[in-house]
Amino acid sequence: MASKLIVFDMDGVLVDPTRSYRQTVVETVALLGGAISLAAIEDYKNQGGWNNDWALTQRILADQSIVIAYADVQREFTRLFAEHVMQEQWLVADGMLERLRGRYRLGIFTGRLQADAAHTLQRFASHIDFAPQVCAEDVACGKPAPDGLHKIQREHPGVEIVFLGDTIDDARSAGLAGVPFYGIAKRDHLRRTELLRLFKEEQAVEILENVNEIEAHV
Repeated sequence: MASKLIVFDMDGVLVDPTRSYRQTVVETVALLGGAISLAAIEDYKNQGGWNNDWALTQRILADQSIVIAYADVQREFTRLFAEHVMQEQWLVADGMLERLRGRYRLGIFTGRLQADAAHTLQRFASHIDFAPQVCAEDVACGKPAPDGLHKIQREHPGVEIVFLGDTIDDARSAGLAGVPFYGIAKRDHLRRTELLRLFKEEQAVEILENVNEIEAHV
């Protein structure tokens, strides 16, 4: 049995969320009377504490003096997201996960709901056994809290765990759990300079431009 477990975040690591989650934030904010750019969303993400896009959308609106109930934001966001989910792009090169699977265990720790994660993994990587999979419903507190990684540690005692993520919340979650963190900062990230600084402050083991580079570092 493999002694190392590589845990992947999904959005920004395995999947490009620009046309799904990020676009849904933009459109939900607009629908409810506000305005936000993709670059400004990354500013919020780099602040930390905004892994939950429903809460982020509500906060963006509140910062524009638009008060909307969380349940109303969630309802409109969910409806719009369903229109965009099929526009997601898979970021993993052919064969990369298969090669890693031959040497290591592979897992998921994501802020997505279980159904959303399952839909995307079934679409793009149905032949890959990601186990464990920790989603939003599986933890009391989402990232940057370490609950998800602690759950994985409890279920896999004695196994070396590393975590790949693309946000400061991912990095802080790994730090709080004592798990080595590999940051993903794609070359065209709208706030890349700031993200690189944040990852370095959180003592990322390596900062990669995309998930496929992990093969050379584990």
